[in-house]
Amino acid sequence: MPTEKPLIYQMLPRLWGNMTPDPEKGGDLQTNGCGKFSSIDAQTLSHIRSLGMTHVWYTGIIRHATATSTHGCVPSNPQWVKGKAGSPYSITDYFDTNPYLADDPSRRMEEFEDLVRRTHEAGLGVVIDFVPNHVARDYGAFSPAPISGGRDALGHPVLGAGDDRSLHWTEENDFFYYPGQALTLPVPPVEGFPPYAENPAKASGNCYAPSPGVNDWFDTVKINYCDFPTSTWNKMEEALLFWASKGVDAFRCDMVELVPQDFCAWLIRKVKERFPDVLFIAEVYQKHLYDKYIHEVGFDMLYDKSGLYDALHDILVKNANDTGVTVASWQSTERITWNWQSLGGLQPYMLNFLENHDEQRLASDFFIGDPRKAFAALHVAVLLNTAPFMLYSGQEVGERGMQTEGMSGVDGRTSIFDWWSVPSLRRLYSTIHGGIPGSPALTDDERALLDKYRELLNFARSCDAVRRGTTYDLCYCNLSSDGFNKERHFVFLRSSQGKDSLGGETILVACNFSSSKARMSICIPAHAFDWMGIRKTQTLNPSTPITVEVEPYDGTVMKIQ
Repeated sequence: MPTEKPLIYQMLPRLWGNMTPDPEKGGDLQTNGCGKFSSIDAQTLSHIRSLGMTHVWYTGIIRHATATSTHGCVPSNPQWVKGKAGSPYSITDYFDTNPYLADDPSRRMEEFEDLVRRTHEAGLGVVIDFVPNHVARDYGAFSPAPISGGRDALGHPVLGAGDDRSLHWTEENDFFYYPGQALTLPVPPVEGFPPYAENPAKASGNCYAPSPGVNDWFDTVKINYCDFPTSTWNKMEEALLFWASKGVDAFRCDMVELVPQDFCAWLIRKVKERFPDVLFIAEVYQKHLYDKYIHEVGFDMLYDKSGLYDALHDILVKNANDTGVTVASWQSTERITWNWQSLGGLQPYMLNFLENHDEQRLASDFFIGDPRKAFAALHVAVLLNTAPFMLYSGQEVGERGMQTEGMSGVDGRTSIFDWWSVPSLRRLYSTIHGGIPGSPALTDDERALLDKYRELLNFARSCDAVRRGTTYDLCYCNLSSDGFNKERHFVFLRSSQGKDSLGGETILVACNFSSSKARMSICIPAHAFDWMGIRKTQTLNPSTPITVEVEPYDGTVMKIQ
């Protein structure tokens, strides 16, 4: 793990810097526009850095399937491509980047390398996706020709090029096949295009059948892994070493629970032999496997979607329209305590977040509707422990995700399938560039939200008690304290005083998830003083409560020593 608290900014380069004012539902790239590598310029990186970020996760870098035929793209059959832009997780070439992101598609790899250089010069690390479980249905179709001996003209391995398609499975094959059975897609052909033909059918990314359902990942095919090293393992190692050699600092590994753990452990070990500082972030959802993925497989960070995110989500939804109704246990702030207790020593490895490309935006009508109601949760997610935190581009200005982009309807998410221009991102881009003619700047409310995010995130990065301190949950010892509501308030200490002889510091963090202003009298037990190394004084001791006031839906930080 890094020595400082990692703060990761997730962005889709496809969306960033696209200033098209009136995108059309289901519009093509020509009509709706697209962000570029060059859009992520010095002003952009300065903005990200100003938020206290340490890394940028560039989502959708590796070349994926698209239905687009312009800007250097070669279209896949639109019958199975999801949206006109296509999913960033339907990879067509592990050794290429998307042509549409480059100003000059023929120089796209050079432009990506320039982006890596700019990012590093701004003091930020580069994170990209690694998708080990599945690839696009036509993987390799656009690899540089000729393909000979399983490799393309640039010498890179092409998955499936040497497969024996007469067999359903063999350890030498990269994919699974259904000999004698053609693929049946759950969607009709697109008018003007021939029906997509695949015979024998390949297993889809999450469906071992020749007939995937409409809710399956039918735009992908499942990669065949054995429980021991095969040529497929070697090909994936070669892909990651390729990107690491370009300066990529971390890989966010998609759906790793669907590939063998032995493969992940082997791959991490092999890459770190060459690039020891490269970080691996796992998208996992089964909490009972967290310990294994950290201590046996070797991941540096894990999504805590099934833990802290889900807890905060349910608490926020319950309290967003507070009616005073009794709070169920799973919607109570007590659940935050239960979550950290269940994690134990795994807490520093969790990647906390309140938004990402899979989840609904905080400000959407499907979540809490008002981004200002998220600050109690933000204080918990950012400050509760030394764990990394991730911010999704647009979250800092209250992006709502309520547009109808195309394949992605009004669902509270920002589409990853469509060519689109996001209004709040346009305003943010214009503002950080000093105002772009014809594009409005951030509203006063958006600026206020941005300032508050910036202040809290920079505090998290600079505060010694947050960066390396320990945590003491104060809720259990304040159940009867004046003004404290165990179901809607959460209070804790962070301290680095016992870490070394330099003194350190101690802060008290109080979070109010309710719609009413809180005035709490918080007691700090003797055990907290002893365990954290806090000095007792006449005004700071177990017998003297600390009065804390917290605005509705907000959090406050008090430096107490």
